[in-house]
Amino acid sequence: MDSHHGFLTMSTSLDATSPAHSIDVQSLNVPPMNVQSNNAKLSTLSSTSATNSNKTPAYWEIASPAEKIPTRVIERAKDVSATVAREIADLIRAKARAGEKCVLGLATGSTPTGVYDELVRLHREEGLSFKNVITFNLDEYWPMQPADLQSYHRFMREHLFDRVDIDPAHTHIPNGLAAEDDVRAMCERYEREIKAAGGIDLQILGIGRTGHIGFNEPGSSRTSRTRLITLDRVTRKDAASDFFGEENVPTRAVTMGVGTILEAKRVVMIAFGEGKAPVVARAIEGAVTNSIAASFLQEHANAQVYLDLAAAAELERCKAPWASANHDLDWTDALARKAVIWLARTTGKAILKLTAEDYNEHHLQDLLAGRGNAYDLNRAVFRGLQRSITGWPGGKPAAHKQDGDINRPEDEIFPKRVLIFSPHPDDDVISMGGTFIRLVDQGHEVHVAYQTSGNIAVFDAEALRFLDFASDFNGMFGFEGAKTERMEHDITRKLKAKRAGEVDAPEVQRLKGLIRRGEAKAAGIYCGVPEDRLYFLDMPFYETGRVRKKPLGLDDIEIVKKLLRQVKPHQVYAAGDLSDPHGTHRVCLAAIFRALRECEHDEWAKHCTTWLYRGAWQEWDVEQTEMAVPLSPDEVARKRTEIFKHQSQKDRALFPGADEREFWERAEQRNANTAKLYDSLGLAEYAAIEAFVRWDGRPLD
Repeated sequence: MDSHHGFLTMSTSLDATSPAHSIDVQSLNVPPMNVQSNNAKLSTLSSTSATNSNKTPAYWEIASPAEKIPTRVIERAKDVSATVAREIADLIRAKARAGEKCVLGLATGSTPTGVYDELVRLHREEGLSFKNVITFNLDEYWPMQPADLQSYHRFMREHLFDRVDIDPAHTHIPNGLAAEDDVRAMCERYEREIKAAGGIDLQILGIGRTGHIGFNEPGSSRTSRTRLITLDRVTRKDAASDFFGEENVPTRAVTMGVGTILEAKRVVMIAFGEGKAPVVARAIEGAVTNSIAASFLQEHANAQVYLDLAAAAELERCKAPWASANHDLDWTDALARKAVIWLARTTGKAILKLTAEDYNEHHLQDLLAGRGNAYDLNRAVFRGLQRSITGWPGGKPAAHKQDGDINRPEDEIFPKRVLIFSPHPDDDVISMGGTFIRLVDQGHEVHVAYQTSGNIAVFDAEALRFLDFASDFNGMFGFEGAKTERMEHDITRKLKAKRAGEVDAPEVQRLKGLIRRGEAKAAGIYCGVPEDRLYFLDMPFYETGRVRKKPLGLDDIEIVKKLLRQVKPHQVYAAGDLSDPHGTHRVCLAAIFRALRECEHDEWAKHCTTWLYRGAWQEWDVEQTEMAVPLSPDEVARKRTEIFKHQSQKDRALFPGADEREFWERAEQRNANTAKLYDSLGLAEYAAIEAFVRWDGRPLD
């Protein structure tokens, strides 16, 4: 499964007296918001729309010599999808005008869904017809019933085929029901059908974390054809969320071969999110190798890669554009900060120990020439990082100030009303549990909103355990024990009859949601938040019982907006790690941003700042971090206890993603690593640090 997460573009001043810099987070469908906070005036960065051809290209828009496949980086995932969809539409129309069929190779997973949505829009609003289109899909799980939730037959019908005017007879997907003895013949027939159609005109690809295209796992040869393949464990782990557990993911799949893919006249690969960044860089900049099947695209005469900023993060042009020296850089304060931190990490030196020779020897002569001398530049970046560290995330009142304390704009209102949004019932304590405790202990009025029930992440055995307890409790105390026993019997029967990957019955969903609600209450109360300040929003988009959710709706936004206007917060905290394996964080953040936009003229909104936290799935880089909240060893221990209140997620979570560690281990180790990084740069040494970024009001996608 493809994961999407935002990339941050900083607009920061190196002036040590300025307020903390402003961060732009990309990746959701939210209109721009023009809001001011009491901390900083929101920055207005220039548009990076592909249609704005007059602007000066950003450094990340210019390819480096290290790239071996033509690659275009576009700021937002939505714009990538629109660009690719427009290319497909232009090809379909050109073929139709010539009286020819247009043969498309299609992919599944979360990456191409935006492309398919845009193609549907072009069909409905601009008259794009698919009557001349023939399609061949890359792959299908085996064995797989075509009507199953996880089937790529069903995926293509729901996302594209049933929404446009394509002839069903012109759509081709490998048969997941073929008998094992017949699979080879089916694969050979699939190859003949592609050739009979005239070959694939344009092939769409995603890329897996193993570097696979289609299901061509590491070891697939350059000449491989359509075949049955055994799936890599990493691929199966990535697909676990679709199947309600890794143990339910098929071990095999039918896939087009690398050779089949490379015979397409044009190949377009798309990738979104930081999770794909390392393998994307290896495929584009590394050697051609069968351990990274996508690297074979370097040998294709008409291949093109499209990336959002997050997926491009490990490319040389984004990570260290100064190393290319193939174009002049616009040394903004944000880019200068990035370069200085990179230089310190590369040389293993603290920032204040960097010398002119260090800059000169690492392609940063131009930066130093434009900024004066190394010491002044080092000091400016160092002091900016120093200002980001605060033990008072809600502001520090005058009564608690000590000599040398920094006066910050957020100190003006104290105590504050704070609203923490948690996409799942445990994201708040996993990602910002230490800050959560600080805010309560320092006297702020803290409210927590759990946006979804999280019911799909509870094991069946855990549900049965709670139901058995309820039955015994009622029987022991005479509370309609017979009725509970009947329910226990009915739910047990349904769970035992449920096929792998099947949706729970509604009453099972409610039971699992109740389990997670009780755990969230226990954690919130442990942190010191009264139960009447804990809100369970049960946003409608989530309550499908399936991993794939409904689109964000007006009801979802209205629920969030109503709570915002009820609490009237001075600070909002929301999850900014968009790498969760089923996309819930992304949708939840979209709802918050849209609701904030609709409230932007409310009086309280003029004094409200929105902070984005991470931790469950990833962490902010130090160059992105605006607020760093240090934790003592005792606070680390208290945070661990908070997380342990979520017992259904302890030891083994149903959807752990690619990380083998438990969530508490991830959080602790990420917080400790952030603290070590600050220490290595020459800042104070702490046990742990939780990092935050201020949302500047711009959309994510």
